[in-house]
Amino acid sequence: MSSVDTAWLRMDSSRNLMMIVGVWVFGARLAYEDMARLLEERLLAYRRFRQRVEADAIGYQWVDDDRFRIDRHLKRARLRGAGSDRELQRFTARLAAQPLDPAHPLWQFHLVENYNGTSAMVARIHHCIADGIALVRVTLSLTDAKAPTVPRSDEEGEAAELESNPWVPYLKPLTRGTVAAIDATGTLVTKSLGVVANPERLADYAQVGSRLVRDTLAILLMSNDTPTRLKGTPCGRKAIAWNDPLPLDEVKAVCRGIGASVNDVLLSCVAGALRRYLLGRGDDVAEDCEVRAMVPVNLRPLDEPIAALGNRFGLVPLCLPVGIANPVERVREVRRRMDELKSGYQPIIAYFLLGAAGVLPHAVQTGALEYLGNKGTAVMTNVPGPNETIGMAGVPVTKVMVWVPQSGDIGIGVSILSYAGGVQFGVMSDTALCPEPQAIIDGFEPEFERLVLALAMLPNGLLLGRRLAPGELEHVLLGS
Repeated sequence: MSSVDTAWLRMDSSRNLMMIVGVWVFGARLAYEDMARLLEERLLAYRRFRQRVEADAIGYQWVDDDRFRIDRHLKRARLRGAGSDRELQRFTARLAAQPLDPAHPLWQFHLVENYNGTSAMVARIHHCIADGIALVRVTLSLTDAKAPTVPRSDEEGEAAELESNPWVPYLKPLTRGTVAAIDATGTLVTKSLGVVANPERLADYAQVGSRLVRDTLAILLMSNDTPTRLKGTPCGRKAIAWNDPLPLDEVKAVCRGIGASVNDVLLSCVAGALRRYLLGRGDDVAEDCEVRAMVPVNLRPLDEPIAALGNRFGLVPLCLPVGIANPVERVREVRRRMDELKSGYQPIIAYFLLGAAGVLPHAVQTGALEYLGNKGTAVMTNVPGPNETIGMAGVPVTKVMVWVPQSGDIGIGVSILSYAGGVQFGVMSDTALCPEPQAIIDGFEPEFERLVLALAMLPNGLLLGRRLAPGELEHVLLGS
């Protein structure tokens, strides 16, 4: 097991379990036998899903589970009462707080057979098996339109992963400057004469190296975000809520009008919803109030098949400007902060810091990761899903949601997933910090509608790609 995967395995605690939790809602009833056959044919093509974790003197190993049975990992379930959204949310929340059986492969699906007259499925997969991007692609291989692409043999895939240059999968998404910097750092002794012989390259290395040092220190010396009721000590019990999807076409229209990306607009809506939640409970929200969200960043080439599972992603700490009341100004500030993060190397630094933590003694790793984890309030993912409706075992999938785990004392998980022309928001919270996440969910659509209204009232082209002057929006909207 790699050091990064080991870090995720050892990060489990009574407050937060390191499971990725997914919910699929179907447009008709799905038979248990059809789902079992699909898992055996598609999911088990990846050897990791037939393996359990075994500890030995040198760490942890993946070993085949000689007692593997599909019925241990695919369970039938029935909701209480009429099988409403609320009951599915409660059922998912209970599962999110239950640990997986370490004696067997660390994953389990529950097929809900009475959800609103149809079926739903709740999936739990331990983060040590793979990261969210890999698991989304693996679960998409279960759909009718796509079969899994796996190595010709598991041994080939694992050998290729070990024998190939271990930097390659992580360097491809990065800028040429990052590649040069890491290349220089990784082979400093052997390349030192080359740098001296080519002094014009020294400035480039120095500039990128300086940014690497700065970004590393920014992670290690990160200050706390603003204390709010969403920070504290989790109890380990979960609550879950989700919304009806926003039309993706409307989101894109707002993005074009405001000169921002879809990601910028959606993250701004998250900040606005958190602001509404805090204000609605009588909290004082100052102009400089920030809620830090840890955002996973994929380091896996999206245009290549997954030859091996595992974790290949970094984290960036994004401070959401919750204190900004003006929705357009909030989008602009989110865009500025995202541009700053995109120009740095924090994802790759976070990845290797996590790898280093995985080889430390357990107690040291726990202390180090909790120190960093407690610098934030939330974990947030924004995953682009299929544009068209997909099917599973001949049954259409109408809704998809995925939450990654919260570590340390973080008690809020926000999921944003676009699928089949809609954008789905979901919140998983610890009940000690946020007992009613539906109150946060209820703020997403009003915050988006504020942006729609602002754009509708502005002259065409006023906001296209440029910054607002102080008071400009208020002047146009209020005629002041």
